[in-house]
Amino acid sequence: MEEMQNQEAPKMSSVENEEFELSHTDKLVGVFSEPGNTFDKISKFPPKTADWLIPILIIIVVTILAQVVMMNNPAIKLSIMEKQIEKIEKQFHESVAKGQLTQEQADEQIEKIRDRMNEGGMMQLIGTIVGVPIVTFLLFFIISGVFLLLAKFVLKGEGTYKDAMVAYGLPYYIIIIQAVVMVIAALAMNKFLSGLSIADFLGSDKTTIDGFILGKLDLFSIWFYAVVGAGLAKMFKSDNTKKYIAAVFILWLGFSLLFFALAKAVPFLSWFTGA
Repeated sequence: MEEMQNQEAPKMSSVENEEFELSHTDKLVGVFSEPGNTFDKISKFPPKTADWLIPILIIIVVTILAQVVMMNNPAIKLSIMEKQIEKIEKQFHESVAKGQLTQEQADEQIEKIRDRMNEGGMMQLIGTIVGVPIVTFLLFFIISGVFLLLAKFVLKGEGTYKDAMVAYGLPYYIIIIQAVVMVIAALAMNKFLSGLSIADFLGSDKTTIDGFILGKLDLFSIWFYAVVGAGLAKMFKSDNTKKYIAAVFILWLGFSLLFFALAKAVPFLSWFTGA
């Protein structure tokens, strides 16, 4: 009898210690509730395409819907147009100052652009529907590659491109919540918002250094990159989560500064700053 009990004990123990793969719903909840433990469990199984593809597809749909909703609000649409016109006017004024255009020619061109904006609702919608998926996937694949280089070659982690895609893609559920909150805030304020930073709420010019700094004070973005750092640490088999989080923030701020400098040197690239 004792021998039979001794034989059964290891079997019970192995069942209790067996790891079960989380469902995608469990992973979604875990990103918000306990990202470190969630990615730790995910890392014990081969990375799944669904873990990055589903949130990316959802953010594409949410982004398109957000654009449609905001563009159908007259006050928000007007604020968008006025902001675009303001940038265009600045460029034309510089051309006038340099003698490349007369003031009459500049005024005529600005008026034509304003008319095209008023008439281009359907074309803008088509451009959004076509452009958002292309840009979203392109940036996702490129940035996932950058995170792979960071985790594997700089921080000496053990993982693959698919691991980096999961670590970067699954936290997109935070960006989805950010997009929803942004639309609600924009409708409440009757004002176009491109984010939820202090700069967005104050209407600060992000092409200035003060606007750039205030533009990074966004709780959702900070939360997102902190979770990405924790995800990379676990997916690349590291116990030093703080090191990965710090590296991700340095990378984020470093590239942001680079694009800010490019936009200052080449005004045509000002879209990099989100201004």
